[in-house]
Amino acid sequence: MSYDATRDRVEHYFDRTATKVWERLTSDAPVSRIRETVRKGRGQMRAKLLSSLPGDLTGLRVLDAGCGAGQMTHELALRGADVVAVDISPTLVKIAQDRLPQHLQHKVKFSSGDMLSADLGGFDHVIAMDSLIYYSQADIRSALANLGERTRGSVAFTVAPRTPLLMTMWYAGKAFPRSDRSPVMIPHGPARLSKTVSDIGQLNDLGRVNSGFYISQALEFRP
Repeated sequence: MSYDATRDRVEHYFDRTATKVWERLTSDAPVSRIRETVRKGRGQMRAKLLSSLPGDLTGLRVLDAGCGAGQMTHELALRGADVVAVDISPTLVKIAQDRLPQHLQHKVKFSSGDMLSADLGGFDHVIAMDSLIYYSQADIRSALANLGERTRGSVAFTVAPRTPLLMTMWYAGKAFPRSDRSPVMIPHGPARLSKTVSDIGQLNDLGRVNSGFYISQALEFRP
């Protein structure tokens, strides 16, 4: 599936099918035990990605690529960053904007659309948490090349690692009709991805988070 087709499918899922689920998951509202493991894992991953950035981001322009309901956006703004928060789902962007405290509103520019759009400008750092997990190796390389040309520092992002559990879930998910399932995560191995992008930059392993049904690998790309 092409980048554009995958992006459109992700937009449909998050802006129409799963908006309420994600709004609840990213809040303090009670959730099921399974979703609680996902919530906990996402919190751990946010902390891991943020730890790769300077503690003080004052004066730095940071792209929150795939901002979702805005939890990462909030943390970046608290550190003093001038944040561009973009997501393919206008509904999630609106939730993120409504949740951001008033005293931080001037630090964030919200936008709905393609996180790779050149119209967003240049950045000191980029964070793309769980927003590239549905894309092929070729698409991830293209995305990193695109962002790398406009980023002075790092691009921290996540992929679904090629663990036995995730590979089993991946193959099982392919058995369901497309109309009945969410976008399929495509597992990747860091070593193979690193080789794929070696001519355009360096890929560093930031570690993995494994929390129940949330399994994600953090990577850092430096052009």
